[in-house]
Amino acid sequence: MRLSTSKHTIVGGVAAAVIAVGAGLGASATAAAAPGDTPLNVTSQAASQAVENLGLNARQAKGIQRHLQVHGHSPGTIDGYLGTDSWKAMQRSLRENHGYTGAIDGIVGPNTIKALQRMLKEFYGYTGAIDGIAGDGTRAAWARCGSAWADHYGY
Repeated sequence: MRLSTSKHTIVGGVAAAVIAVGAGLGASATAAAAPGDTPLNVTSQAASQAVENLGLNARQAKGIQRHLQVHGHSPGTIDGYLGTDSWKAMQRSLRENHGYTGAIDGIVGPNTIKALQRMLKEFYGYTGAIDGIAGDGTRAAWARCGSAWADHYGY
């Protein structure tokens, strides 16, 4: 009787683990397959640390990536996901043109956001404070920027 109960517990635990892993894979697959016209919503914790589109959809992000590439700041693959390489390219561009002084590390921290806000204020109608917070106004101006560049490059 004990052996039977132990077997049942082990099998139940393995089944629960398989279901949990499967659910996690399903969530990751959904995030990876985001359509080009919807905002990127990354659901896995590891992916959210690697990709930060600040509300851009894949089309807008491709426009950003292409613009960076054309201007000599290699963003890596133009795939619509602003990962570490894309943000390093953006930081290099912001350093040249908008007062970014932080490390070229691909991390979208307050210094990156402040320099981005300066660029957005100059060219894309951002009217908020240069505060390093990617709030609604920053995201709206960033979306205008992404749309302009996506239109320009035919995405």
